[in-house]
Amino acid sequence: MTTTAAAGVAAIEARSVSFSYGDRPLFEDLSLSIRPGEMVGLIGANGSGKTTLLRILSGVLPPRSGVVRVGGRSLGDLDARERARRIGVVPQESRLTFDFTALEIVLMGRSAHLGLLGVEGAADLAAARRAMERTGTLGSADRLTGRLSGGERQLVFVARALAQEPAILLLDEPTAFLDIRHRLAIYALLRDLNASEGLTVLTTSHDINLAARFCPRLALMKEGRLLADGPTAEVFKADLLSDLYETRLRVIRDPETGEAIALP
Repeated sequence: MTTTAAAGVAAIEARSVSFSYGDRPLFEDLSLSIRPGEMVGLIGANGSGKTTLLRILSGVLPPRSGVVRVGGRSLGDLDARERARRIGVVPQESRLTFDFTALEIVLMGRSAHLGLLGVEGAADLAAARRAMERTGTLGSADRLTGRLSGGERQLVFVARALAQEPAILLLDEPTAFLDIRHRLAIYALLRDLNASEGLTVLTTSHDINLAARFCPRLALMKEGRLLADGPTAEVFKADLLSDLYETRLRVIRDPETGEAIALP
């Protein structure tokens, strides 16, 4: 089962993209289109190509063939500053050379908006504070990131991406290594941003139940191809998930919420 974006310009799309690591092909003629204001979960086993696809969509990696478009424009036609104003990225792991304060980290998200002198002004500080307030991290503004918990630090990196004021947010395993409280907090935040501000969200996740709970649409990736792509209620099925992970899974309904849950 595969869906395509409705009529109109996609927020972001990969069209007939191919990519190889050396002589090993990963994608061949892969297409994925996301409409403005969608929240999409990209799930699949390790090595299926999820992280690589996000890197291609963000412009970090160039495809061997095919094109990535943002708002109808080729990503290759946008310089780095314009890409950063359109697309915010939260990597799975952010490594820092120095121990900055949380506010200093978030202000880094304003770099694409700075003038020639590269000095933050009042508007940049206001944008950073708004992003921190949105993520519940404003109270940690003056704390060194090395003294934050893993969940607090990840929320700071989400705030950094939001400070860019992008229309699109790409997240690679944003809840990896976090406890359940912070996992729920981050996904609830993404859903709220998507619903209240129309932010287009694409996130990879190994927690398929969390992705199914919060993402109205799921794209299932297996060995560099889309096994299925569509409304969560239609693709979060035992047969598709068992094929995706090559492990027998069953899907049941939570007796309290009615939500679908995948179990071995």
